[in-house]
Amino acid sequence: MIQPGERLLGPDDPHPVAVERVDGSSVYFLICDHAGQAIPARLGLLGLGAEDLARHIAWDIGAAAVARGLSDLLDASLVMQTYSRLVIDCNRPTHVPESIAVLSEHTEIPGNRDLHPDHAAARAREVFHPYHDHIAEALDARQADGIASLLVAVHSFTPVYKNQQRPWHVGALYNRDRRLAEVLMALMAEDGDLVIGDNEPYTVDDESDYTIPQHGEKRAIPHVLVEIRHDLIETPAGQTEWAERLADWLTRAHDRLRDGGAVL
Repeated sequence: MIQPGERLLGPDDPHPVAVERVDGSSVYFLICDHAGQAIPARLGLLGLGAEDLARHIAWDIGAAAVARGLSDLLDASLVMQTYSRLVIDCNRPTHVPESIAVLSEHTEIPGNRDLHPDHAAARAREVFHPYHDHIAEALDARQADGIASLLVAVHSFTPVYKNQQRPWHVGALYNRDRRLAEVLMALMAEDGDLVIGDNEPYTVDDESDYTIPQHGEKRAIPHVLVEIRHDLIETPAGQTEWAERLADWLTRAHDRLRDGGAVL
C-alpha cells in the first residue's frame, strides 16, 4: 500500500517514457499511448492474472511494434508509454472515471477499486504527467528550432467489443481538425481492399481523449489518431506489413498537404 507522499515507482520499475529516434528527420512525430504492459511492483498485478495483462484491456496489442517500424521507415521521433493503461490511461483526462478503470469491457480490475485519491494522484504524477510532459517538451523544442510537426498517435482495437464484431481494418480518428485524417483516409481507400473507419471504432472528444486535444488541437498542428484492428498486427509479419502501409500513406499524405498549401 502506498502511503501519502510515498513514491509509486521503485528503483526496479521502468521509466514511464520510452523514446526512439529523438533527432529523427521526419516531419512526423509519433506517439503510442498504450504501448506497454508494465505494472509498478507496488501494485502487484492489480488483482488480475497474467493472462488478463496480456489481453487488449491492458495494452494496445501490436501498436508498439507498428510504431517502432513506422519510426524506422520514416526516421520519425517516437514517444511511447511503458505502463499498462490499467495503471492509468494516458489517453484519458485524469478527472474522468475511465482514467483508472475499475471495469474494462467485462473484466473487473480489483486493484483499481475504491482507490484513495492520494494513490490515484501518485499514478498521475509518476506515470501520466512525465509521459505528456515529455511529448510537450519535444514538440516545444521542435517548434523553437523551426521544425514543423505532424502528430500521429498509433493505437490498435479489438476485432470484437462487447460481443459486437468490428468490420474495420483501420480507422482514422480526429475531432475538430480533419486535415490529416481526410487525406490519409483517401489514400487508404486507394488500396481498394480495406474497410476504413472514419472516426471509427471510436470518436475523439475532449472528455474521452487527451493526446489529440492536448498535443494536436491546442497547437493547431495537423494530427490523426490511427487505429488498426489488432488481429492484423499480432504477428511480426503483420506488424511489418502495417508499418510499411502507414509509412507509404503518411509520406504521400505529407506531399498532398504541402502541395495543397497546408501550413506545416
